[in-house]
Amino acid sequence: MLSILICDDSMVARKQVAKCLPQDFERNIHFAKHGEEALDAICDNKGDLLLLDLNMPVMDGYETLKHIQDQQLNTTTIVISGDIQPEARERVLKLGAVDFIQKPVNADELRALLEKHNMLQKVQESQGPEPEIEEGIRDCYQEVANVAMGQAGAHLAQTMNVFVKLPIPNVNLIEVSELHMMLSDIDTHETTSGVCQGFLGDGISGEALCVLSDSSFTDMAEIMQIKGTIDDQMQLELLMDVASILIGTCLRGIAGQLDMQFRQGHPVVLGQHQSVQELISANKSMWRKTLAIELSYGLENFNVQCDLVLLFTEDSMEMMNAKLAHLLED
Repeated sequence: MLSILICDDSMVARKQVAKCLPQDFERNIHFAKHGEEALDAICDNKGDLLLLDLNMPVMDGYETLKHIQDQQLNTTTIVISGDIQPEARERVLKLGAVDFIQKPVNADELRALLEKHNMLQKVQESQGPEPEIEEGIRDCYQEVANVAMGQAGAHLAQTMNVFVKLPIPNVNLIEVSELHMMLSDIDTHETTSGVCQGFLGDGISGEALCVLSDSSFTDMAEIMQIKGTIDDQMQLELLMDVASILIGTCLRGIAGQLDMQFRQGHPVVLGQHQSVQELISANKSMWRKTLAIELSYGLENFNVQCDLVLLFTEDSMEMMNAKLAHLLED
């Protein structure tokens, strides 16, 4: 599987490049905000392909290319930059970049470059067959999640006396390292706070991850009629309250439909005031693939954004499929 590292100091630029990557092949996507982070990631085998900006703080693209060249690091680099001077292109090619693409990135042009340098072909030749979710089973998962999501939304609405905007459940079989890409809505915020909680029952296990954008806490405090300074401790209490409602109710809703019960572990704070990527890095899930169900909640008339992701181990899917088989019967 191809490991792609997108290095740019702009969060908007990183997301835009990620969205332009071809969706029809398996890849892991990683991010870096400057050259030093990129070099560390490459040394950790997170950069078979490096998509590199030039103008960045700490270490710019030229310096990064020089270090890659001097240290003979194993990566293929395509520069993505708004600097369209002919000399800029010449410099990066001399420093070892295989190509240069102008900002903003065009998806068709990026695909053409990846094909030109055989990056897509290498992946297609090297990867073995990957398990996919059959359409009927995916519909089952989505319907079960939809019911549980509604129960959790109703619980949250009753507790906070607000109208909860319910999302469409997003169901995917993904690499754990791709988890931050699922959190596309909340990732528009620079910092977040998160809680995870393990669960186990009848051959099914996993973790629930609740992520709340830091910009939500002011309105959350208003809803809960909390006066005074909203310090870190108060924010943590609000996060734990929301996580307890959403995680607990969703898991009970799913367990009820599977005719089983989940035992829940103690909630663990992944971090406060961090990027989604940093929170995900703190989640030490050991399995390779996971069934991920994402539910993105919003509160009407309030700036509150909360993502709940239920992660089921790949081994759990056999039991879940068996328990859901009756929904597919004619």
